[in-house]
Amino acid sequence: MRSIRRLLIGVGGLLAAWIGWGVYVSRTTERVPSETLERFDGVEIRRYPQLVLVETTADDERAAFQRLFRYISGSNAQSEDIAMTTPVATRGESISMTAPVRTESDEGGVTMSFYLPATYSPATAPTPTDPAVQLVVEPPRTVGVRRFSWYATDDRVDRQRDRLLETLSREELETSGEPVLLQYNDPWTPPFLRTNEVEVEIEVPNDRPWGDRRRLAVGDESDRSPFGN
Repeated sequence: MRSIRRLLIGVGGLLAAWIGWGVYVSRTTERVPSETLERFDGVEIRRYPQLVLVETTADDERAAFQRLFRYISGSNAQSEDIAMTTPVATRGESISMTAPVRTESDEGGVTMSFYLPATYSPATAPTPTDPAVQLVVEPPRTVGVRRFSWYATDDRVDRQRDRLLETLSREELETSGEPVLLQYNDPWTPPFLRTNEVEVEIEVPNDRPWGDRRRLAVGDESDRSPFGN
């Protein structure tokens, strides 16, 4: 009985530490700034300001991630360590990373990006020393988002993506580009504490209360500009 009691105490301690870790990381990791414009039927309309990203294209996700991780770990012109932010944003195949990263797969390989903390501007972001890594300015944009918990399996992501697009269609909001998966937690966070979102950029309408700020809310892929290399 003593052995069983010690085992139960040990398991309970590990469970408490696991939950505590998930809560701590979720509360202390900086998130990309945004403004909520509207909520309806489980969907949030959100505006992002101009953001600075560090980006690379590689043959696979692991190689791309390692390049970007080296950059934020000091492989830059200022030898500066850079804090990670959330969420993890994924296009195409879903990935599970410990850092904020956006990934897009195409015929040329995998393009992966880390969002830099809000304290960095195009003028102050450290210059990469790896020529395969570049800094990019992403213009302001408006998106539709649907949140869900637990692990972001392919089936679960597909269901949430379909629900997001159906809801936006009913609201007569036009989308632009493909939906992406946003992940806010590291792999060690308990599944019931995890936060995931499916996000898609939308065209800003004139008939919504927030539509009169169109010029401040819209940017397209052509506006994304590299700098600092």
